[in-house]
Formats: sequence, C-alpha cells, structure tokens
Amino acid sequence: MDAMTCLKKLGYVGVLDFATVDEEGAPQVRNISAIHFEGTDIYFLTARGKYFSSQLKRDGRVQILGYTKYKETIRLSGRAVEVPENEQKKWRDILYQEQPYLENVYPGETKNIDTMFVIRDYTIEYFCLSTRPIAREYFAVGNAQIKPKGYRITDACIGCGTCQGVCPQDVITEGSPYEIDANHCLQCGNCAENCPVQAIERL
Repeated sequence: MDAMTCLKKLGYVGVLDFATVDEEGAPQVRNISAIHFEGTDIYFLTARGKYFSSQLKRDGRVQILGYTKYKETIRLSGRAVEVPENEQKKWRDILYQEQPYLENVYPGETKNIDTMFVIRDYTIEYFCLSTRPIAREYFAVGNAQIKPKGYRITDACIGCGTCQGVCPQDVITEGSPYEIDANHCLQCGNCAENCPVQAIERL
C-alpha cells in the first residue's frame, strides 16, 4: 500500500465524507462527490455561501473519510486552501467535465457561485479489517507530518504476558519489554486496561 493507491481507492469510492468544525467547535460532516485528484493534490468545490465554505476559509482543517467494499477505511487529514483566483475557472471546468451532474445543480452562469479548494499537505491512515491480523499504515504527503497513534509498552513491563493473552489480533510479541506491532494493532486499548502494572501507555 502507498499514498497514491489510497487516493485511487478514494476515487473509486466516489462520494466521500468531509468533516470540519463550525464556529462553536461542533463537528460538521457532509458528503462530497465533486472531487478531482491531480497527482497527490485534491481539488473540490462548494458554493461560497455554504457553511462548508466559510468553515474552510476560517480554519482550513478538514478530514476526509472513505470506506471500500473490501472493509478498508481510508482517512485523510489536512488543511484546505482556496485555489488562486486566476486558477478557479480552470479547475472548476475540469470538475464539471468529470462530474456532469453538476450542470443540473448549478446550470449556466450560476456555477460562478462555486469556489475551488485544494488540499496538498496531509496525512493518510489506511486501515483494513478484512485481513487477520488487521492492517494499518500511515503516509505523509507534502509537508505533513505523521503523529504517532496507538499504544506502547514501556520499560515498566514485568514480562508477565498478560497483554499478549488479551490482544484480539495476537500482535504483541514477547520481549523486554513486550512489543506491540503497530502496523496490525486495533488500538482498542485492551492490553493497557489489563496490564497489572500500568506499563502500557497511549501515544
């Protein structure tokens, strides 16, 4: 798996969930299909008068989620910026060519209300539930940096093996300390809850 394959899979899904936060910090989620992938750049549009547009202009942070029929979750986290004014029409025309239904939504000159955004710096989390153990990978695109997630067994480990016995995916190996395979970890926290000496910390 790699970042480009994840983007191709998102393209196959077609309609993706886009999440932002509103002025009061509440989560806002909507389905977006007007998306164009140009290399690793992700272009999409919305009307300037929509709350979605104002949230992106104010904050920029956005998370995109797609789920495939193969039980794969692909989560993209980044920051959207408005496309420069002199490039707005170019990218909007490309989107309208790829998504003909948009002409029914904003016919003729009404499409001028649309504004284009692009996401260039982002992280991708790939998570597949159809394998055993499950598969999890992270990728950074552009200037984005991956923030560690999951759990880690510290040097306080006494080697009792309790964590290994309660791991749903059997991805903890014996050692000093025991070790969690992050690429196959569910991040459920069962190991941390059952450790008798609290030697497992959440990243």
